[in-house]
Amino acid sequence: MPRNLRNLYQIKVSLNDVKPPIWRRLLISSTTNLSELHNIIQVAMGWTDTHLHQFIVGNERYGIPDPDFEDGTKPEDGIRIGTLLKKEKQWIIYEYDFGDGWKHKIILEKILPYKSGETAPKCIGGRRGCPPEDVGGVLGYKEFLEAYNDKTHPGHKENMEWAGEYFDPERFGPNEINEILSGQ
Repeated sequence: MPRNLRNLYQIKVSLNDVKPPIWRRLLISSTTNLSELHNIIQVAMGWTDTHLHQFIVGNERYGIPDPDFEDGTKPEDGIRIGTLLKKEKQWIIYEYDFGDGWKHKIILEKILPYKSGETAPKCIGGRRGCPPEDVGGVLGYKEFLEAYNDKTHPGHKENMEWAGEYFDPERFGPNEINEILSGQ
């Protein structure tokens, strides 16, 4: 559920190494914790939250630690974005799906004062659709798009069927994103 805020962060979440760029511009509270931010990014980018993730801040990693695999990952719960990003132009990395290795740069573009009636989280901009899950990372997505967009490519039909009728690499729908975010 949206909540009233004192401060808003305008962040840009960009998928690294993908051309043309895929990104989202979001308004979030500076008190948003990393677990909440993970959920917001999943919705905004169009991921399905079926893989592991982590936030990388300098040499520190935050996520959901695995008690059977001690790798130094710190718990993300309770870590507020405002404690990590304190001034404009600072950034952190969000990695999703360690197999595909999707890295997102999260940059703090603006710190905005709270305005009466303002709610967050909210998507206020973006470009292009998110790659399908399990497509094989940046290289796999590039190869997928070549086949997907070329009707004469031997893998075209298979990729069309695999991606489903709703996939469109150019589609960005902020209204759909905000409808989902407003219910969180």
